[in-house]
Amino acid sequence: MDFSSKLLAEAVDEVSLLPGIGKRTALRLVLHLLKQPQGQTLRLAESLTALRSQIQFCDNCHNISDSPLCDICSNPNRDDSVVCVVEDIRDVMAIEHTAQFRGKYHVLGGKISPMEGIGPGDLNIESLVQKVADGIVKEVIFAMSSTMEGDTTNFFIYKQLAPYGVTTTTIARGISVGDELEYADQVTLGRSILQRIPFESSLKNNGS
Repeated sequence: MDFSSKLLAEAVDEVSLLPGIGKRTALRLVLHLLKQPQGQTLRLAESLTALRSQIQFCDNCHNISDSPLCDICSNPNRDDSVVCVVEDIRDVMAIEHTAQFRGKYHVLGGKISPMEGIGPGDLNIESLVQKVADGIVKEVIFAMSSTMEGDTTNFFIYKQLAPYGVTTTTIARGISVGDELEYADQVTLGRSILQRIPFESSLKNNGS
């Protein structure tokens, strides 16, 4: 695709690097921005710059945050004794949208996947075990996607937590096997959180 402007070409190239955005869509978006008032485009650029340079990860749960502790972890109305383990930040957002969970979260930052070279040491598992060892956490809810990698990650963490006698549960299988958590509808996901089952029961159901 040839452009009469190098600046336009560079902008299109950068936008096309975003997931699901091809060169034609990128061109349409860039031309749209050019038609907008200059102030609006500059505010977008400034917000993206601030996002990249100032965003933090919560010291407690590893969620994205504007400060060392995210708004969820610093909220005194949230239950410290119940921790929901999720794969990434998008899952926190999905569960929060259900308004059915009042505990706190622990973001692993991925799931165990030997095919992709991701092992337990690449995830935020050690800090979760430490939370449980400290004695504050009474229940750990596994809310990973119902995929082979998600189940493998759940089982690994379950074995790590076993010595501490903490209650471990998993969300009910209202979420179809193989589905990613972030794509579940709010009602189904909310019910799955409320109707969670002991993790040991899920192992029996899976024939483990």
